[in-house]
Amino acid sequence: MRKLVYYVGVSVDGFIAGPGGEFDFYPLAPDMLDHLRAEFPETAPTHIRPQLGLEGAPNRRFGTVIMGRATYQVDADVTNPYAHLRQYVVSRSLGESPDPAVELVPDDPVGLVRRLKDEPGDGDIWLCGGGVLAGQLLPEIDELVVKRYPVVAGGGLPMFAGPFRPRAFAPVETHTFSNGGTITAYRPAE
Repeated sequence: MRKLVYYVGVSVDGFIAGPGGEFDFYPLAPDMLDHLRAEFPETAPTHIRPQLGLEGAPNRRFGTVIMGRATYQVDADVTNPYAHLRQYVVSRSLGESPDPAVELVPDDPVGLVRRLKDEPGDGDIWLCGGGVLAGQLLPEIDELVVKRYPVVAGGGLPMFAGPFRPRAFAPVETHTFSNGGTITAYRPAE
């Protein structure tokens, strides 16, 4: 069975983006970037993969990506951000998908994830964002991979948004980088 993995970058205070969706304030150290290129190459959007030396790099972990509308529309000119992955956008407001390679899901993200987990697939399912979608899918998350950057945002879009619903996770692996940032993998503790 495929796993749903919430792979996400956050500030020390738990925000995935600023109030306007900005995420360019994260300090990225060269050794962290090297690790991300080696371990998670498919998480780089298709249009910037050549600048990162990832053109033609195989997917290592994920075969499918699920994202909310705001995450999908980070760059309005890019309608097929992860052409190297199967793409789903969960949105009630889009109406129709701007690109035939991106499947629009207007409702029931939990049902979508359960179907995808049961399908044979070419890798795990990457929950790319955002916080509201992550809050809806919290019971379905099989692993968290949290890139914690050494910066305080002070406000913005939280890693999870939704009702109070505690769920315990246990850290299983942590990498620390030269800038003080970390990448920690967590699995459900239950």
